[in-house]
Parts: sequence; C-alpha cells; structure tokens
Amino acid sequence: MSQATVAAPTPGDTAEHGSNPHHARRWLILVVIGLAQLMVVLDATIVNIALPSAQQSLGFTDGARQWVVTAYALAFGSLLLIGGRAADLFGRKRALIVGLAGFAIASAVGGAANGIEMLLIARAAQGVFGALLAPAALALLTTTFTDPKERGKAFGVFGAIGGGGAAVGLLLGGVLTEYLDWRWCMFVNIIFAIIALVGATVLLRHEDAPGERPKLDIPGTVSATAGLFALVYGFSNATSEEWSSASVWGFLAAGVVLLVTFVVLQTRVAHPLLPMRVLLDRNRGGSYLAMFLLAIGMFSIFLFLTFYVQQNLNFTPIQSGLAFMPMVATLMIAAISATAVLLPRFGPKPLVTLGMLIAAGGMWWLSYIDTTSTYADGVLFPLMVAGVGIGLSMAPAMSIAVLGVDAHDAGVASAMANTAQQIGGSIGTALLSTLAANAATSFIVGKEASQQLMAEAAVHSYTTAFAWAAGIFALGAVVCGLLLRPGVPVIDSDAPAAVHM
Repeated sequence: MSQATVAAPTPGDTAEHGSNPHHARRWLILVVIGLAQLMVVLDATIVNIALPSAQQSLGFTDGARQWVVTAYALAFGSLLLIGGRAADLFGRKRALIVGLAGFAIASAVGGAANGIEMLLIARAAQGVFGALLAPAALALLTTTFTDPKERGKAFGVFGAIGGGGAAVGLLLGGVLTEYLDWRWCMFVNIIFAIIALVGATVLLRHEDAPGERPKLDIPGTVSATAGLFALVYGFSNATSEEWSSASVWGFLAAGVVLLVTFVVLQTRVAHPLLPMRVLLDRNRGGSYLAMFLLAIGMFSIFLFLTFYVQQNLNFTPIQSGLAFMPMVATLMIAAISATAVLLPRFGPKPLVTLGMLIAAGGMWWLSYIDTTSTYADGVLFPLMVAGVGIGLSMAPAMSIAVLGVDAHDAGVASAMANTAQQIGGSIGTALLSTLAANAATSFIVGKEASQQLMAEAAVHSYTTAFAWAAGIFALGAVVCGLLLRPGVPVIDSDAPAAVHM
C-alpha cells in the first residue's frame, strides 16, 4: 500500500481509511498533539527553575514555595480519570480545545500573579485543564494513526516528548528566567496553546454524538478523584514532613481505602468510569506498571541531578538545562526506533524489559559520582545510557497501553497511562527524597562538621537516590517481563478509528 501524503489521500487509502477522516492530515495533527503534550509535560518542571525568582518577586515563604509545584500535581493527578472519561463522553476534539484554552487562560493569570494566592490558583487551574487535555491528546493519537507502521512512528515521537519534555522544561525555564523574567515560564504556554488551538480547530473533526450517551459514574468519579487526591497529597507532604505524620500516612491510608472502594464500585455499576476490561488486559496492565516505575526513576534524575550540577558543578540554570540535552537526544532516538522499527518485529516484552535493564545500568553507573567528578567523566555517559533505556521502554509501553482498546474507552485508557506517570512521579519524589535525606543524615553522624563534609554528604544523598532508582528499574524489568505477553500483538488496524464526518 502506498503511503498517503498529508495533502490528499490516494484512492487506496480512501478505501482503507474511509472511516478515519483524520488520516490525510495525520502528520499535521501529530504536531498539534505533540505541542499539547509538550505543554503539559513542560509545566511539571519549567516552574522549578523559576521558583527562586518568583519567590523574590512575590515575597512568599519557603513553606509556600513547594505548593507552587504541588498545586499543579494535585489537580492534574486527581482529575485525570474523569478528564479521560469526559473526552470519551463529550468528544475528544472538544476536550482538547477546552483544555488548551483553559490552560492558556490559567497560564496568563499565573504570569500576571501579584501574590502567592493568585499564583497557586493559576497553577491548580493549569492542573485541572491539563487533566482534560492530556488524555484527549493521547486518545486522538490512538484514533488518528491506524496504520501499524505509522502508529509506531507517531507513538515514538509522542513517547520522546513524554520522556524528554521534563528536561526540556528545565532548559526552557533557565533560558526564560535568565534572559526575560520568571513570568515568561507561565506566559510561554499561551504561545504553545494558541498554535495548538488553531491547528486543532482546523484539522480535527468532531465525533458524532452517541445515540444513547451513557450516564457519568458519579460514585466512581468521587471515589477515584478523592482517592488520587489523597495519595498525591500524602506523598507531597512526605517531602517536607515525617512519614509518621498524620498528614502523610493518614492521607495515604485514606487514598488506598478510597481507591479500593473505587475498584469495587467499578465492578457493580452499568457505566463505570474505568471499565475493568481496560486494566485486566495483561499487556495494558504491564504497560501501566512500566510507566509508573519509569516515572519514579526519571524523577530522581531530574530532581537530584539538577541539585548536583548546580550545587557541586556550579552550573547556571541554562547550563543545567543543557546538561540534560544528551539524555533527551538518546531518549528520542531510542523511543522513535523502538516503536517504528523494533516493536512491530519483537513486541513490547523484550523492549520494555531490556530498556528498563539498560536504564538501571545507567542509574547504577551514575551512582558512582563523587565530589571530584566532572560532567564529562561522571555524568554525561551514564545519563545518555539512562536515556537510551528510558526511551526504549517508555515509548513502547505508551503505545501498547492504548493499543486495541475500544474506541469509546480510548480516553479513559489514555488517562490511566497519564495517571500511572503522575502517581509514579509523586511517589518517586517523596520516597527518594526521604531516602536521600536519611542517607545525608547518616553520613555526617559522628564526623566533624566542615564545608567539605557537607558537600560529600549531599553527593552521598544523590547517589543513594540514583542507586535506589536503579533497583526500581531492575525490579520493573523483572515484573514487566513476567507480565507482558511475548510476541507482537495483532490488532485490527481500523478498530480504533472512531471519528466520523
């Protein structure tokens, strides 16, 4: 079959993809979807670099500073499932457009903030609209690319954005803060959103309204949203408080109880928010688990390595962002190669397993840095190896997570993929921060305090986090290798296309 151009489909393509009017514009649509995904991923890290400048400008306390990050994570993580189901019920084009417009408005409010309250409201609003935007983007990718070979390339690009976007956020945040103003770390989203909005309006078609729209699962929505909120909030508190604190274990326990209640409810209602058929497929469940574990390890790289290059190597914010670019390059190459070339030949099992083992090796290698290491001899090559492993495993996992799902479940299946990453990131930040802090405290016990000792303790805390991340990646390789099915999944290429004229 000849490949269709973006301008116009060939007769053969028209016959095969007649139920998918997006086919002729699929590569332009990928640009729109990629911009939307980049905007969501960037905002998980771009503000981190700007926080010191924002704090000085608005005069808020150190205690309030963490909430600039947490407000976004709380709203985003807890509302993803309802955002995904809303896209299924009311249309993915509508969800994408509303999400983009809302995200742009919230970013404008945040950039114009005159105090911490206004900034926190804007960050929470970004999370709300991001929870609508992210599942819609991935679901549209699923329904737009129906040819297996092209789907691999598209998911490779999407996976590379998902894996490397956080590092790009660090670089962009450094550039904007250093050369313009911290407020541009918010305003830049308006530019992305306007371009994506115009593209979505012109290129995407609305889905036909279902003849009988299923009712929204209110008990499931409440229990899932409250449970995810409690989990993210509890883990966020763990970064600044003891694990024995009621604000940590109490919210974590409540989150577990609410999510167990949610699962029970999903087996008993006629129109569940998250149908169990989405989770119980072995490949899809293994993919969600892979993305969850990858997010835990990835956050250790972005968090602790940023501290290391700035505090020990004395990198500027821009240099810190540039330090991650080799990892982004290897991640993108591995992601695109994995989904376009390797996944159709070998299936997800060997790719996810091998990728997580390679990532574990890179993190273990990175755990050997010390106070005398330089970027070239201590950081660069382990970081590139980790990038290869993450790209090799994350992009196939993301592709398989939504492959073959019923069209009316595409949004919620996509939301689960985003939820796995968000919860993994929250757990990774809290868990590895605690392990790192304990390692630093143990390192200085019984030793005479000095500036050199403090520097060595800090590096020891980072390397402890890297070693734990290596262990988590290795565990993921074993568990996902056992869970994922061998072989290449065989899916009807026209099944996901649910968009009509």
